[in-house]
Amino acid sequence: MRAPDDPAYPRAAAPAAATVADLDARVPRCAACPRLVAWREEKARDDLPAHRGQEYWARPVPGFGPPDAPLLIVGLAPAAHGANRTGRMFTGDRSGDVLFAALHDLGLASHPDPVAAGDGLTLRGVRMSSPVRCAPPQNRPTPGERDTCRPWLARELELLAPALRSVVVLGAFGWQALLPVLAAAGWAVPRPRPAFGHGVRIALDGPPGGRPLDVFGCYHVSQRNVFTGRLTPAMLREVLAEAARAAGLGPTGPR
Repeated sequence: MRAPDDPAYPRAAAPAAATVADLDARVPRCAACPRLVAWREEKARDDLPAHRGQEYWARPVPGFGPPDAPLLIVGLAPAAHGANRTGRMFTGDRSGDVLFAALHDLGLASHPDPVAAGDGLTLRGVRMSSPVRCAPPQNRPTPGERDTCRPWLARELELLAPALRSVVVLGAFGWQALLPVLAAAGWAVPRPRPAFGHGVRIALDGPPGGRPLDVFGCYHVSQRNVFTGRLTPAMLREVLAEAARAAGLGPTGPR
């Protein structure tokens, strides 16, 4: 097995994961991208008043949600003082607050206010993931970092494939990162690849013996998008509800 700081570590470690739980245990060991390792650890030493005294996760963040989820939400990367602090996808920052509130409204999250990995929050039929597992400077991973990290998402999709029926992609970066992985996994992604847009929906034929997949585009739940009104809670709920219906999760609507 490659050393965790070897750039080839994800290519060796991810395919060897036999289950989603095994994959989630392997992800935090990765140190393949020196710039991201330095940044995630630097952010853990920022000593922000709001988080003073808290011990940061400061490692790659695994996916979150049941291993047989029919609906997958794909973001961009952990936030420096969000998931990089708490160790759980979309937990600990305002972007996650907006997303979990929408999922709770639709009956897909057990409560609307994520705090930390041990807060008891659970998801119903939904899993969260991202193409880059470490917090990047200015929320901008390089293409090389994206490609180095790709085996984690690729193996996660392979393990989720038997149950997976729909995917919501938050933002253009996630869209551009995900479609090649889906194509490599055997889903029939059109060429040229469909452009990202809020509310875009594409239906992909599955690999031989596999399920077809509905892929939905949604603006990212970034603070900028939410504060400017580019993405409203109603817009987010609409996309999530449509994707949940496509995933066969049953009736969903505001509580």
